[in-house]
Formats: sequence, structure tokens, C-alpha cells
Amino acid sequence: MLSRCIGADPQEFAQSYWGRRPLFSPAASLPRDFSDLLSADAVDELLAERGVRAPFIRLAKDGSVLARDCYLGPAGFGAEVTDQVDPAKVLAQFAAGASIVLQGLHRLWPPVIDFVRALVDDLGHPVQANAYITPPSNRGFEPHYDVHDVFVLQTAGHKHWSVHAPVHVDPLPTQPWTDHRDAVAHRVADDDPVIDTVLAPGDALYLPRGWIHSARALDTVSVHLTVGVSATTRLDVIRALVDGLSAHQQFRASLPMATDPTDRDEMAATATKIIAELTETLRDGAPDLSDAVATRLAQQYAERTRPVAVRPLASLVAAEHADTVVVRWRRGLVATLERGDGRVRMRLPDRTIDFPDACADALAALQRGTVADAGDLPGLDAADGAVVIRRLLREAVLVPVDRS
Repeated sequence: MLSRCIGADPQEFAQSYWGRRPLFSPAASLPRDFSDLLSADAVDELLAERGVRAPFIRLAKDGSVLARDCYLGPAGFGAEVTDQVDPAKVLAQFAAGASIVLQGLHRLWPPVIDFVRALVDDLGHPVQANAYITPPSNRGFEPHYDVHDVFVLQTAGHKHWSVHAPVHVDPLPTQPWTDHRDAVAHRVADDDPVIDTVLAPGDALYLPRGWIHSARALDTVSVHLTVGVSATTRLDVIRALVDGLSAHQQFRASLPMATDPTDRDEMAATATKIIAELTETLRDGAPDLSDAVATRLAQQYAERTRPVAVRPLASLVAAEHADTVVVRWRRGLVATLERGDGRVRMRLPDRTIDFPDACADALAALQRGTVADAGDLPGLDAADGAVVIRRLLREAVLVPVDRS
């Protein structure tokens, strides 16, 4: 899916643009438009017929987010909620110049759900998607930067974008643009934009985190998707390393009594001593610590992404036919397999499933993406294969596949 977002070779993008500089990709350099992901008609369907609730929608005007009661209301008899979108209120605010933001479309809208899941696989980082619908000659937000990378995919209308160089490179989630509001304003006022262009339907724009941008719709309604990428950073690796040090008693030990945290010289000397101990630990115990870091990063990734959804009814029906059904691993599901004491343990983000050791090869094959039925699983006969498939379908690890 990355190739849909960039007008460059993916390898060139990875080496020259990813996390470094923006890339404008006109429709002529992309394989198709983006109306299949979210058209203007699809926006109307979401607003009028899909029962969207807060926080999956918000409205903004002239840089400020509007109060919820301006566009939300009760859902009426049979749906006892008070925060459902009111399309008539949205129409009134939109006609008055407010922009509509549909948030978390990777949880709501099937075409975007599939697109984001595939993009996660391509990028290896968590991804989410919002839509911005701006009335003619209006903008929703003032110049700012994001703390995540974004791909802007123009689906309808035209929007003028100005992009300026960062004032704070590679910002973390704890370092929002409002911490540098004055610097952002000066950069926009004093410097020429790096990119100054109009996005038409089918155009795309990549912005690394920290790059300042603002956008204004032209003489028609503008619809674009902002696909956000929460990049895993070197600091995430270091934090995972610190978490791994909790297994070492020497780093859990208390500092001496009568330590004076206000004495900068004493604290500097303490830090120097602990850094020396850490350096020695890293030199002698790097393999174990590296394994702990890898485990923590896998857990973090699993917490920030979501595997493809399972269909509960279809999965239960498939489990009843475990001897004949064709299955595959649930795409995006993170798991590790551990062998020991005659057992193999499948560790999932929220639970552990235990199997006899004879199942190890079959489980590994499934995790690698093998599409199989009960008779295809390595190391197991058809009867045992059916038992494994039945359990993993019920545990939402496998999903049924139509081979026809």
C-alpha cells in the first residue's frame, strides 16, 4: 500500500525521504486516485447513516475545535446515547465554515481499515487515519507541526498546502507544536515554504513529523485523508532497555541514605558511577538485554496496532468443521512460540496458550503464514490437526479462508 502514497520507488523513499524530508507526489506519478478509500458520498454516508459518535468526529473553525453540542445530540429511542452525530447540526456548522474531522477511520470504514492494515505491514510502524472535510475557501487549523509522520491523500476537491522546515526536528509525542508556537509563527512569516502547491484529487503529500504545514480549501469542498504514522524511535529502544534493566538487582537497589538530590555535584558523581555500571552490564550481558528489548518492543507494537478483525459467527461455524476448513494466521496478530518441558507455549499480547511439543512445527508453519487444513499441518495427523485448528479458531488466532 505504500506505493499508493508515494510517487517514488519504495527503496528510494526509505533512503531519501522517510523521516528526513517531505515528498509531493502528483496523481500522474501514482497508480490511481483515492476515491475508493473515501469519497464525498462516503463522507455523507458516515455522517447520515453510520451512527458515528464522539470521539470519532470533531469540528474545527479558524484553528479552534468547536464544542461538542454544536454537532452532537441524542440518538433517540432504541439507542440511549447522547453523543451521536447530528447531521443537521453538522450541515449548519459546515455551511458556516467549519471543517469536519472524521477520526479513527481505520476503526470505522472498511476500505480504510484494509488500507491501513496493509500500510502497517509495509512500514512496520503503527498507522491510523483521519479524514478532513473543509468547506470552500476555509481552513480548519493554523500552521502547526505533527508529532507523527503523515501521508496526505487528496480524495476530492482542491487544497492549497504550504510546508515549512521544522523548528524542532523529530518531535516526540510529549513535544507538541504549541511548545514552540512563537518559533512556528516566525518560521512561517520569515521563511519561504519548502513546498507551496495545490493538491488535486489523486495527489499525495508525505510530511515527516516536525514539518510545519497549513492548508486551505480552494473554491470547492476539499476531502483528504491524513494517514498518521507513529514511528518507533531510538528512544523507544532505549526505554525498552531501561525496562529490561529491572531484572538486574543492582539497578533496583536504593541510593545510599543521606543522599542529597539537590547537590548537583553529588548527583553528577552518582550518575557517572551508575553509567559506568550500566556500560559494564551492557558489555557483559548484551545478549540477554537485547532479547528483553526485543520482547518489550514487540509488546509495544502489539499494544499500538490491531490485527485484522475476526468474524465471530463465521469463526465458530468454521471451528465446527475443523477437519475440513482451510485456515491461515490472523493477519497482524503478534505472538511468540516458546518450547520447553515437553510443551510449546504461544504467547499472545493478552494470554498464553499451551500445546504439546508435537504441535511446535504446525504452529510455527501457521505463524509463518502457511494456508492449510487439518491434513496439511507438519508433524500432525489430520485428527490432531483438526484439534489444533478448532482451538485456534476459537481463540481468534486463525481465520477461515476460502480457497475457491
